Amino acid sequence: MTEQRSPEPVSRLRWLVPALLALAWLAVGAFSGPYAGKLSEVAVNDSSAFLPSSAESTEVRELQTAFSDTEATPVVVVAERSGGLTGEDFAYLEAVSAELAELASNVGPPPAPVPSSGEAPEAARIVVLVDDSGETDGAVERIREILAEDRPDGLTALVTGQAALGADLGEAFGGVDGLLLLVAATVVAVILVLVYRSPLLPLVVLLSGVFALGLASFTVYLLADAGIVDLNGQSQGILFILVFGAATDYALLLVARFRERLRAEPDRLRAVRSALRGTIEPIAASAGTVVLGVLCLLFSELESNQGLGPVAAIGIGASFLASVTFLPAMLALLGRAAFWPRRPAADGRAHRSKLWGRVAALVAARPRLVWASTAAVLLIAAAFMTKLKADGTAQTDVFLTEVDSVTGQEVLAEHFPGGAGAPAVIIADADEAEAVAAAAEVDGVAEVTVGADESGEPVVAGGLVMIEAVLEDAPDSDAAIDTVERLREAVHAVDGADAKVGGATAVQLDTLQTSERDEKVIIPIVLAVVLVVLVLLLRSIVAPLLLVATVVLSFGATMGVSALVFNHLLGFPGADPAVVLFGFVFLVALGIDYNIFLMTRVREEAQRLGTRAGTLRGLVTTGGVITSAGVVLAATFSALAVLPILFLAQIAFVVAFGVMLDTILVRSLLVPALAVDIGRGIWWPSRLGVRDRVPK
Repeated sequence: MTEQRSPEPVSRLRWLVPALLALAWLAVGAFSGPYAGKLSEVAVNDSSAFLPSSAESTEVRELQTAFSDTEATPVVVVAERSGGLTGEDFAYLEAVSAELAELASNVGPPPAPVPSSGEAPEAARIVVLVDDSGETDGAVERIREILAEDRPDGLTALVTGQAALGADLGEAFGGVDGLLLLVAATVVAVILVLVYRSPLLPLVVLLSGVFALGLASFTVYLLADAGIVDLNGQSQGILFILVFGAATDYALLLVARFRERLRAEPDRLRAVRSALRGTIEPIAASAGTVVLGVLCLLFSELESNQGLGPVAAIGIGASFLASVTFLPAMLALLGRAAFWPRRPAADGRAHRSKLWGRVAALVAARPRLVWASTAAVLLIAAAFMTKLKADGTAQTDVFLTEVDSVTGQEVLAEHFPGGAGAPAVIIADADEAEAVAAAAEVDGVAEVTVGADESGEPVVAGGLVMIEAVLEDAPDSDAAIDTVERLREAVHAVDGADAKVGGATAVQLDTLQTSERDEKVIIPIVLAVVLVVLVLLLRSIVAPLLLVATVVLSFGATMGVSALVFNHLLGFPGADPAVVLFGFVFLVALGIDYNIFLMTRVREEAQRLGTRAGTLRGLVTTGGVITSAGVVLAATFSALAVLPILFLAQIAFVVAFGVMLDTILVRSLLVPALAVDIGRGIWWPSRLGVRDRVPK
């Protein structure tokens, strides 16, 4: 007969530690919370700033400084009237040009309107060079304000070009610290209320996530402000989602074990300590795996990817700290009241899930059929991965809503060479005129000019000249990228010219090439890191290899389904290569989480019951909480879709679908069925595989 332990004597000292922890986190939250809204102040969304110094476009950008004291970005004003511009329109554009020339941000010569070709031109453009060292978003906003003043009726006037695209991108990311947080918090709150059927516990869990986000935001702000890490709108949004998702997942695991212990333990403090001891290993292993996984992005050559690594790691670290300090403290203070009105009684009865009991029975009855059929479904889905168009998209395709910069680019392309306002820049030896001739002969180049002074003489700096090549196609189009590749081949072939090609299109080309390189380097590193963590955690080789294989299979299936959805259901123009890289990093790191939650419990049960019974017992006891965690994480990542950015919408679908696929099929059926079918050999070479007392 088991002796029933009586509650410990009431002592104020017993509550001192949890009370102090709770108060400390309240102070941390009050101080650091506002920094979540300040991150956009230190975020940079200029893609050219993220390329490595070895990129050809970066070298050109550095060489350009010899030709000008300031770095400039072109802003293009394009005006259009169907049927032809009127005299009133030209008078308006002359007045606009004069006002633009007076702008403090203008670093070029006085801009003049250039009409399109034809006897009755229907469009005109004005190119303004904006100082990069200033606030280009503010300059674009001021230019748009000028265009809105006294514009003739029926005349369309839009602002486009690299600076305008950047300004519209910044505005799209403006919802990161407002709308995104609101949607994510609301989704988590609704799910937690449904899971716990309690009004108080979801509030405590949400507070844990909010405090973790405040701490993470404060840390990232300091590092980004000091120039130690790079932060952009994408990594900012992912940080918010990761913190909420991870903090809630860890809370679900701890709270489930706490409720389990309350049924066997009358004293709430002992129940909290026992729950924390039982979950600290899988939670720490989960957090450690994700941290190490995202830090693999430091091997990227793109500084935007490098920046996401430590930013995401800081978010996971803050979630872990809040989950193992603030949350246990609040559970200790609240005890059974946290679950009101469904307070668990200390009656010694274990909760039994009928649903997961049936799933375990299915796995036990036909394990080989279960894992073989599940793997077959995943393999069929993975076969469609080759249909994913992940070779990059035009910058104008980044937006999911209509913006002026994209519309302006379309209007500009109708009446002028597509690359007008954003030419390719060639830096070459001043004595090699052949470079100019070679550039002019490239298919897709509309016009080639050499930088000249007011007398028309070529400007020479350090023995080099700057050549501008206007492309026929829009600077962010696939056709323009192909043209820049041909342009590089042509000018590189000129002996002695030492020519290099840069500019906006070259930046995009170098970014795509660097992203492709990153995939080949980082994906194997992530797999190796995750495998090592699992080997150390499970003290086995077979189980980690199987777990990694199942997660890779799940990733392949996710990308296959994503290809079908993106291409045929949503009609997306394509995907950035980073979608595959980020999808892999997050799905492998986060997908392994649920296998860690499952297999650590299975290992614990197998030590008492044997592998077969331990696997089934682990599946039943963790089924509900891990599924809830998967739903929460999928829902929080889905919130990224509220921002009208193609990349984030695709990442939202990939991670949300992948997490649910991993939760429902891989962790619930594939992994348990493999464990039951293989038996104690899954723990080889650990002693658990030798000591398994229950036959396979």
